[in-house]
Amino acid sequence: MSESEHRMIEILRILNAQDKPTGSKLIADELKNKGYNLGERAVRYHMQILDEKGYTERMGYSGRQITDLGREKLEKGLIYDQVDFIHSKFEEMIYLTDFNYMTQTGNVVVNTSTIYNEESINILKEIFESGLSVSPYVNLNRVRNKDEIEVTTICGTTIDGILLNEGIPSQLQYGGLLKIENHHPTTFTELISYKKTSITPLDAFTNANLTSILDVVTKGTGIIPANFRLIPGIGRAKAVDIINKLDKIGIGGIIDISQEGEDILGIPVPEGMVGIAIVGGITPFCAIKELGDEIDIRIAEEIRDFKTLSPITSEIKPALKPAGTVKQPKIPFVLSKSWNLIQQVNFDVEKRKGDIISNVSYINRENVDDALKIMEDTYNSNPKYINPYYKFIDHPTDENKLGIATICSLSIDGLLINNGIMCNPIYSGLLELTEPPLFIDLISYNGTTIDPHKIFISKNMTSISANYGTKKILASFKEIPYVAREYAVHLLDILKNTGFSIYKIGKPREVTYNAKADNYNFGVVAGGGLNTIGAIKEKGIPIEVKSAEKLIPFEEMDRL
Repeated sequence: MSESEHRMIEILRILNAQDKPTGSKLIADELKNKGYNLGERAVRYHMQILDEKGYTERMGYSGRQITDLGREKLEKGLIYDQVDFIHSKFEEMIYLTDFNYMTQTGNVVVNTSTIYNEESINILKEIFESGLSVSPYVNLNRVRNKDEIEVTTICGTTIDGILLNEGIPSQLQYGGLLKIENHHPTTFTELISYKKTSITPLDAFTNANLTSILDVVTKGTGIIPANFRLIPGIGRAKAVDIINKLDKIGIGGIIDISQEGEDILGIPVPEGMVGIAIVGGITPFCAIKELGDEIDIRIAEEIRDFKTLSPITSEIKPALKPAGTVKQPKIPFVLSKSWNLIQQVNFDVEKRKGDIISNVSYINRENVDDALKIMEDTYNSNPKYINPYYKFIDHPTDENKLGIATICSLSIDGLLINNGIMCNPIYSGLLELTEPPLFIDLISYNGTTIDPHKIFISKNMTSISANYGTKKILASFKEIPYVAREYAVHLLDILKNTGFSIYKIGKPREVTYNAKADNYNFGVVAGGGLNTIGAIKEKGIPIEVKSAEKLIPFEEMDRL
């Protein structure tokens, strides 16, 4: 990607953040703040190119604004850059927070979401009254002539900004799901790192099937969204004092604060650091999703003057009690589990025999024939992109269910490593089958406890079986040292001819389907082993999706 295109992407980001036409001087000033030293004349040159591409349009003498095509380019066209941008966006929001808790003035970071009925307001109020939010301070904006209500709430990132203003650096680490038992927080069940993802971590968990916030309110047990960050141990006492003062003015949501170097809620804390867990700012909105009501959730979108917000309730009866004192086992990250399976792959490409890693998803036996027909149709319509191998496996405890084993793409890493070639699984992604195909979302394997492909399936982001529009399928991106390229290509070609889904073998420094390998490495794009499983779910058949479950002999698998 050229430096010029990077500049144009930044210009699109600047225009996307504006709600009115913007002139070249303001754009030049904003670019300078981002480290691009472009004068107005150079900006106008880049804007002319953007106009020609249809990404921007001139609005008379007022300046330019981004088009829908420009927003699409911003979202999809530079995903390898977007995986760094998400974390940078939160750091920018932290810096821009200037709220003074002593005078209760200044700017806070907010989430602004849209709901479509008045009843949802009552649900929101119930969640705020339970204390499962960062703050009861909100802004309700009823959109004129529309059945829409924009709800602005305070994001937990505000607390990071307040701490930074007091000289305490807060490092945002993970967004995830936190288990609550009998009103006590116990352990995180899932985590996604804020680094190397094109999806905001908590947004990945905004699914009615993943949270049970309403159960926490009514029964004291369930799953809620939460964030985790680190601060230096030396700042703990000061941070606790600030947090207590914030709580008195209605900004809180703190779930637990660790001692220096002590693990917290299943997350390891480095020596010299302190961990802080905070309720996800989107928690009230996720409760609405649990009821099946329509809602558009937007996370950490903007900075807002605190004075524009007011309490939605004055009565808070906290649903959470202090975290339990029992030390929880450390949460296993998906890559750690995967490496242990990868090392056991012993598939022989010449003999086409040996163990591979499989995904085993479970379905009711009465739906097996329909599921197999969907798998066959999916493969026949996309033989280039769908792996045809599968095996039926009995459920370990439920005779009414049957497992469908498919080949996990991590098998490719294992095969190469077994042949002396280092292969690193870097990203799990959603690939749009344009020409050429492009990743439109990427989540790093490093720093997640859940297979990202399961997230894409659970959020209904795929369109694997669709007969219309552009298909969106599951794929992964791997990285191999350039020095091993010749032998790796030889082995990958054999795998491809065997039926494994190998889409693209990149070149060093090449952006491969919108993903980028490090210097002195090249990238490989492979198909996800859950594509046929995702197609089954798209057709409305209930299926328990699981990934990287066990090793099975390749020679025992059937072919569609």
